[in-house]
Amino acid sequence: MPSHVLARKWRPQSFIEVIGQPAIVQALTHALESGRLHHAYLFSGTRGIGKTSLARLLAKCLSCEQGPTVTPCGHCNPCLAIAQGNYLDLLEIDAASRTKVEDTRELLESVQYPPIMGRYKIILIDEVHMLSGHSFNALLKTLEEPPKHVIFLLATTEPEKLPNTVLSRCLHFTLKPLSSEALSHHFSHILQQENIVFEPNALALIAKSARGSVRDGLSLLERCIAFCDDNITVDKISELLGLADSHSVQLLLDALLQNDAVSGLTVIRQLAEKGVDFSEVLEAFMTLLHQLALQQALEKNNSAAMSPERIQLYYQIALMGRRDLALAPDQQMGFEMLYIRLLAFQPWQDDSDISPTVKKNF
Repeated sequence: MPSHVLARKWRPQSFIEVIGQPAIVQALTHALESGRLHHAYLFSGTRGIGKTSLARLLAKCLSCEQGPTVTPCGHCNPCLAIAQGNYLDLLEIDAASRTKVEDTRELLESVQYPPIMGRYKIILIDEVHMLSGHSFNALLKTLEEPPKHVIFLLATTEPEKLPNTVLSRCLHFTLKPLSSEALSHHFSHILQQENIVFEPNALALIAKSARGSVRDGLSLLERCIAFCDDNITVDKISELLGLADSHSVQLLLDALLQNDAVSGLTVIRQLAEKGVDFSEVLEAFMTLLHQLALQQALEKNNSAAMSPERIQLYYQIALMGRRDLALAPDQQMGFEMLYIRLLAFQPWQDDSDISPTVKKNF
């Protein structure tokens, strides 16, 4: 078992280790190599995709005794102090908990003094959009005429809440959610280094559940390691995450095509007994419909499963059902009503070319 929290242990220590943000890495690399540094950087994006980690890495690049450099040594006093969170010239505040203008003024007054250890005094403000209006006014005054030895690193999940006057004075980088493939590859590398056995398809399930967030994915991976006892398999991950197996989803569609309410509702109740998450079942069902639609569009062959119109109708009903599922008294009831709704909409009573069994491609 790993001896540290994975999200902390595998935080990138160099730009080579940053995953899923090539354009931003390239821009920062060029800035460091050319010496064209901006006085304020803003990193925005959804939670858990590396905004603060990238800001700390940039701080290390700026503060390393070998730098400013793209490849901080990791062994000098500034690098070690930043890694341990006690570097005197890196001032970090969480705007979510320090919104008072007095806190901001106290911080900004300190930037007038030169750095104690390094070449720059770096101010890292996380969730900067949480600052009050008066705090933004105080920050703006410093951003307009910053001392040469000060660099601001701002991070936020909601850049639209920042005043335009602040945005215009920052070099803004928007981080993208990571693809499931990139996360799965990252998890594979980590587990190999941690000497943990895994099935590649199991990592794909974990990556999909992370929904683009590295931090959420690593936290989930840690749960999976504990649950699976260092042997991560598809079956165990499906059980932990409450996922429906592809065979059950296929049976739901087959019963629907045969207008067999009894068989379909029986499958739903069996899934409920396993404790599955029906929002995940619905997502898997929509994924199957999407694959069938793509197959028809690419192969231009409608006879393999069912008419394109029927696929589109089912997909649209399922799509609207995602919203309704959260409003139902419980998930099983909501999914059963959605399934009955699918059975009820049968405008093609003479659709004789529909095969009762869909091609197995899910």
